[in-house]
Amino acid sequence: MLSLSSSSFFPQRLLLVTAPALVLMLCGCKQEIAKEAPPPRPVRTVVVERGGLSQSIVLTGQIQAEKEVALAFRIGGRIIERSVDAGDSVKAEQVVAKLDPQNELNALRSARATLSAAKARLEQDSNHFDRQETLLQQGWTTRANFDQAQQALRTAQATVDDAKAQVEIAEDRVGYTQLKAGLNGTVTRRAAESGEVVQAGQTVFIVARETGWDAVFDVPAQVLRTGWGDADVIIALTDDPAVTAKGRVRQVDPQADPVTRTFRVRVTVNDPPPAMRLGATVSGRVEVDHGHGISLPASALTSKEKTPAVWVVDPDSLTVALKPVEVLRFDPGTVVLSGGLDGGEIVVTAGVQALHPGQKVRPLGVRS
Repeated sequence: MLSLSSSSFFPQRLLLVTAPALVLMLCGCKQEIAKEAPPPRPVRTVVVERGGLSQSIVLTGQIQAEKEVALAFRIGGRIIERSVDAGDSVKAEQVVAKLDPQNELNALRSARATLSAAKARLEQDSNHFDRQETLLQQGWTTRANFDQAQQALRTAQATVDDAKAQVEIAEDRVGYTQLKAGLNGTVTRRAAESGEVVQAGQTVFIVARETGWDAVFDVPAQVLRTGWGDADVIIALTDDPAVTAKGRVRQVDPQADPVTRTFRVRVTVNDPPPAMRLGATVSGRVEVDHGHGISLPASALTSKEKTPAVWVVDPDSLTVALKPVEVLRFDPGTVVLSGGLDGGEIVVTAGVQALHPGQKVRPLGVRS
């Protein structure tokens, strides 16, 4: 039989027992080394630059006339003719509608007849007064008869004056049966039809003046606080942005709309092109200058103890540090800083939530 001596068997058993332990120790050392030296984290960065800050504000509005006039008859009646419609151009002396004039013509004829009768009575009383005056000088009549003739003459003259005034009123009422535009402009709305009975002062047409157009916008209060009202406004048609005009704020309503909580702003349109018609939908763009500052992508912003902060990369060690900043305003996709950075720093813009102070990073691209 083959036999092993105790001196040769013991080292072999020791090697079999200790070998697995050595393997486990070596694996543990590798894991500790891996934990102590993680690879740099890839991040996207930008180089901070201090420059001019401008804010572009775009609002949607409508072209309206600066002044609109409501046309209405000065008397009531039934409309028998309407000669213009919405969109038509009118002149100052142009007749745009007529009422049935029959009642006014009858009243005019009655007033003229009354005037004729009053003139006849005046002539009769005047002749009688002349006779009484002559007889009184000759002593053939009494003073009482003369005074009576004089009073009758005065009454007849007053009656004639009243009859003349009634004729003028009747003639005016006949003229009121024709509605004239009274100004050069464009009819923007028709409020009555032929055959309709209207009252005195009831709107029949709305006419916009030829000159003086406004672009009207509903502006939020925070936009007004940016100094929007002091800048030039570029007005463009929404369906054809190539058609543009310049404007300037003319009026801001002192009170906000109770429903939308916006303020009505009227911008005077300077030399509107022919394609920019009344009622057209337009956009108003304003560039507001806020001086100099720093603008960063909104993704770069994080927080430190509930205050805004950004991750700044040390260019030598490629480690990050959290630096508090002061935010001036938030724009779509960007954030404007008023303090905290001087310019020239490398700021992380992507992956900020997974960083910790002192962590090594590997910038994927440094851009301004």
